[in-house]
Amino acid sequence: MSFRIRGMQNASSYMGVADHSRNTFLELKKKKVHRYVIFKIDEKQNEVVVEKTGGPAESYEDFTDSLPEDDCRYAVYDFDFVTSENCQKSKIFFIAWAPGISRIRSKMLYATSKNGFKTALDGVQYEIQATDPTEMDLEVIRDRAH
Repeated sequence: MSFRIRGMQNASSYMGVADHSRNTFLELKKKKVHRYVIFKIDEKQNEVVVEKTGGPAESYEDFTDSLPEDDCRYAVYDFDFVTSENCQKSKIFFIAWAPGISRIRSKMLYATSKNGFKTALDGVQYEIQATDPTEMDLEVIRDRAH
């Protein structure tokens, strides 16, 4: 069973969310089993599927190295930090990765499906849209989380 996301009437915006994708996000959110999850659109199945997960010990650099240089992806990253009051906190970031050198068709497909997919991931606190690595640098994440 997959959940369908309704958007505009064209086929590219009507993207399903695989149960495994939703469940993997919940594992990141509630159980802290993953540091990050990278999703891709499976055009044959017409749904968003999990491409890769990163364990809790993996770094932000491991995460960014896992994103393709020439294709779009969605990702969620669980960012842990300590506040100025010395409290341990965690924020979940949704990242829409669309590198400048990716195909136009891919950029359009990911752009038209983004809001529906993000809505299916209940618990995302921040969103970042990035076309190159500097737009999602660790400092950008830190600044947004504080």
